[in-house]
Amino acid sequence: MKPFIRIAATAALAVALGVAFAAPAVADHPAAGHVGDTASYENIGHAVFVQTDGLSGNRIVSYDRAPDGSLTFAGSYATGGVGGQLDGSVVDHIASQGSLTYDADHSLLFAVNAGSDNVSVFGVRGDHLDRLQVIPSGGRFPVSIAVHDGLVFVLNAEAGGSIQGYGVFFGRLFPLPGTHRALGLDPTATPQFVNTPGQVAFSPDGRQLIVTTKANGNDIDVFRVGFFGTLSASPVVNAEPGTVPFAVTFDAAGNLVVAEAGTNALATFALHHDGTVVPLSSAGTGQSATCWITAIDGRFYASNAGSGSVSRFTEGAGGTLTLVDNTGTDAGTVDSAAAPDGHFLYVQTGANGVVDEYHVNGNGSLTQIGSVTVPAAVGGEGIVAI
Repeated sequence: MKPFIRIAATAALAVALGVAFAAPAVADHPAAGHVGDTASYENIGHAVFVQTDGLSGNRIVSYDRAPDGSLTFAGSYATGGVGGQLDGSVVDHIASQGSLTYDADHSLLFAVNAGSDNVSVFGVRGDHLDRLQVIPSGGRFPVSIAVHDGLVFVLNAEAGGSIQGYGVFFGRLFPLPGTHRALGLDPTATPQFVNTPGQVAFSPDGRQLIVTTKANGNDIDVFRVGFFGTLSASPVVNAEPGTVPFAVTFDAAGNLVVAEAGTNALATFALHHDGTVVPLSSAGTGQSATCWITAIDGRFYASNAGSGSVSRFTEGAGGTLTLVDNTGTDAGTVDSAAAPDGHFLYVQTGANGVVDEYHVNGNGSLTQIGSVTVPAAVGGEGIVAI
């Protein structure tokens, strides 16, 4: 039985038992025949979505993506929740990767509302969004969301950190039993923005769930994912002292690629089935506050918040990393997103709420196309390109 079918069956059972309740469908600009009609949601256009993390009201700002990669404002949508700001943070208020996540299989967009401890679900039609649901995150201060084959996991950053799993069913999220895990991090560790977990992510095959703890342990935690999304009782804890593991992605071979804020470097690891990780390579950026990472066609682009730059890496045999160059951005470089065809990279910068637009050349170098200032997005984090 495919994982989604199992998860859907679990969600249906949850509804029957009355243990999971979805919020009613709501949209900023309701469109007849679409709100609540999940069959109508599909990727019918090219768009970029940016999260503002507004402390008085979080919003998703939509941009139409032209064939030349340039962006044009298309709309702004309230999430139904509020953003948050970790103590000590400046250009990235929630200090994480994956706070805005797209589920291509179901044409759904998931957004964290860190300040109200909930998650918003949007149906996506080109550059248009319909808000379908706002649901509790299962913990305090959600910062990152991972999606794989009908499973969704939310990472909560405060109160020692936790993760909560959900199944996708008819465009809604339903909490799944046996999927909540406390991370047991020190909730009093300061400064807060480097001592909260950085990201939750699935392995490419969906059988493992990875959580980075940043300076609160300097660990890469790996949970085993079982039937119906249930997790191993505790993770395999892979200590990486002093590295401050922040954001992750994967290479074509399934190796883990980690942005390390403590060493301002990228590192590759072989991820084994038993949850252990084995170091393969590491290369410094020569920049400051290396925290986020995006993969495009075997190359990696790391965002350096302290330097206002993006570092480009190539990967050789055995996961060997080589720094190629650094490209300047607007101040406070944070998260980034690549167009599905890999031709464009959109870099979110938190100092002034600007998204820089780049063409990805054949050799992987970046040529700036332009930039847009996102309304009320200073300190915001979370960007998706479809």
